[in-house]
Amino acid sequence: MKRVTWFVGGVAAGAAGASYAKKKVKEKAAQVSPAGVARSAASRTKQSALHVVGALREGREAMTQHEDELKARRDGRLVELSEHVSPGDQVFVDGVEVESGRVIVMRPK
Repeated sequence: MKRVTWFVGGVAAGAAGASYAKKKVKEKAAQVSPAGVARSAASRTKQSALHVVGALREGREAMTQHEDELKARRDGRLVELSEHVSPGDQVFVDGVEVESGRVIVMRPK
């Protein structure tokens, strides 16, 4: 009886393993087929394009912010925080403590 149980268990495990291996081989074959490679390349290209667009958008925002700061400095609207804060004072922005060197105050025209 023990031999029959082990034999049946081995057959079941072998069938399950063969089925799993067949499934994995088919998946890999689909990935390396010309259509699968093209799909993968298109997906990667799309992701790269999205990263480039995001980087350009972020760069434009930084450029605009820097231009605004330079224009405010040129027009005399830029106020140095050091003019209003003594050494050792704490600076809070929206309730969060920040370093005084990281705060830019611009007055409207």
